[in-house]
Amino acid sequence: MDEFVLIRRYFQSLTPASADVVLGIGDDCALLRPAAGEDLAVTTDTLVEGRHFHPQARADDVGWKALAVNLSDLAAMGARPRWFLAALTLPHADEGWIKAFAEGMGAMAAQAGITLVGGNLSRGPLSVSITALGSVPAGKALRRSCAKPGDAVCVTGTLGDAALALELGLAVECARFDPDREFLKARLNRPQPRIAAGHNLRLLGRAAIDLSDGLAGDLRHILEASWVGAEVRADRLPMSEAFQRLAPAAARLRLQVAGGDDYELCVCLPPERVAEARAKLGLPLTEIGHITREPGLRWLDADGRLLETELSGYDHFRDDTA
Repeated sequence: MDEFVLIRRYFQSLTPASADVVLGIGDDCALLRPAAGEDLAVTTDTLVEGRHFHPQARADDVGWKALAVNLSDLAAMGARPRWFLAALTLPHADEGWIKAFAEGMGAMAAQAGITLVGGNLSRGPLSVSITALGSVPAGKALRRSCAKPGDAVCVTGTLGDAALALELGLAVECARFDPDREFLKARLNRPQPRIAAGHNLRLLGRAAIDLSDGLAGDLRHILEASWVGAEVRADRLPMSEAFQRLAPAAARLRLQVAGGDDYELCVCLPPERVAEARAKLGLPLTEIGHITREPGLRWLDADGRLLETELSGYDHFRDDTA
């Protein structure tokens, strides 16, 4: 089928019209009108079949997640989602797959209140690239570079659920219905970007990052950008009930800090603001450690003793020998 027919049929009216879109899908570029006094936050991410999602993953889940992971980046900076572009590469024009993909992506867009303004459809190995744009009051975005010694290190939600789902082989349909496994699978395939939490944390926190590659790697990005270190209590890492029931004790720390795909927020904020942040967020915010002057990331046990462990986040090219 003609690619332009597919675009008109499944994407041109995917999201409602918006007053800040002067010109949307159908021309060489979209024309957008940001509000005065706001900075634009722009992010892009690519999901590749076999790397970021299972070859048998449901198309609607792929559509949802492709947009959600970009919205998580906007949330980390306290930005309000505004517009996005979607580039979809397909091995062949499977209308059923495209329809389901568009439905999943549209559901995520509706939840976030973001407008699709353009993109591309081409032939090749299955992959999805999203560029998302948000707005934030000028000079007020949360950054990675503003953490200070003494700040509390906190995370939203729970950690390790998606990584455990992958380890248990739950990326596609479960062999039998089980509430814990269904919960973990949803955490992997349909992450919830913490947009409202990011907005509230922007008013209270100093630095933040979204946890896409695992706490061990992502927190280090804050530490390096801010020229500080951190001590994190391994026993304080928040776990869901499903994770507690299904994750082997010996694997829990690895799954929670190095597994990735959490799409929670890690935020550094003055300790006296933690209680206020908890009250405003509407979801769990757990204090797991604090920022130090001494560089480096150190993991401590329940008694405050140093754990001898080397943990790092996900790296696309760690095993690349080329």
